[in-house]
Amino acid sequence: MIARRAGLLAVLLLAAVAGVYWYLSPDGENGRYYGYVEGEYVRLSAPASGTLQALYVSRGDQVTEGAALFAMDLTAATAERDRAVAALAEARAMLADRQKGTRAEEIKATIAQRAQAAASLVRAEAEHTRQQELVKDDFASRARLDEWREARDRAQARIEELDAAIAALRLPARDDQIAAAEAAVGQAEAALASAERRLAEHRPVAPSEAMVEDTMFLPGEWVPANAVIVSLLPPDKRKLRFFVPQSDVHALQPGARVAFACDGCPAGLTAKISYIAPEVEFTPPVIYSAESRDKLVFLVEAIPEGAVTLPVGLPADVEPLAP
Repeated sequence: MIARRAGLLAVLLLAAVAGVYWYLSPDGENGRYYGYVEGEYVRLSAPASGTLQALYVSRGDQVTEGAALFAMDLTAATAERDRAVAALAEARAMLADRQKGTRAEEIKATIAQRAQAAASLVRAEAEHTRQQELVKDDFASRARLDEWREARDRAQARIEELDAAIAALRLPARDDQIAAAEAAVGQAEAALASAERRLAEHRPVAPSEAMVEDTMFLPGEWVPANAVIVSLLPPDKRKLRFFVPQSDVHALQPGARVAFACDGCPAGLTAKISYIAPEVEFTPPVIYSAESRDKLVFLVEAIPEGAVTLPVGLPADVEPLAP
């Protein structure tokens, strides 16, 4: 009983597939090919998961280029952008500081320290000379004289050190320091551009005029990363898909024009072939044989010409035009 039911189901399945194939197969007697209108949808999502804050469109709306579609919770993205702005300002200030060299106030402070060192040197030299006279007359020890000699030498060395420091402070930063500061500015600018791009991706706009085919979430819902939120169908993203037998496909080339007709459509519609499948798209539900190869068909796509907007899924009859 089970085997009999399985066999019956197999027969019914083959019959259904055969029926679908017969419907899609070309009409060899009148030279027409059967097909339908298909849309190429533009699906917009957010790069990171979060709460859908606002949805500005509804299913079936017509939107213009640049129209706001939706906005995610922007708290994290805005904070990231603000951090990038602050980091860039800091990097630019550091570069400007490197290019200017030391501030005048720091140079003045170092000059004042040199003046103190010079005064110390004058006092140390005077005391050293006095101690020399006292040692000569045996009124002071030689150790005391050595102490003042060392104080004089330290004061002299301190003056030389401060003179070198003043000269260095008056110079701009070294080339490698300036290059490092410039690289930091470039890195901060790139980080800001990335943050602004990420913020824009959380509140996208329509890339062109289009119809809102569907919306997948409501405000307040949690949206996974890269999940489609709004699906758009631009008017120029509709195409014909029809099926040509293997005996006729060699006569068609991309760029060739075809005529097509559909229920309720104006007369004289044409389209230009944009794609021909490199392989057979459909085969009959039987084992391949020489007798069945006439039923093999190739998928062909064509872009309608002129200002015509066709409903997606609309059946169409297609006929090739003479070159």
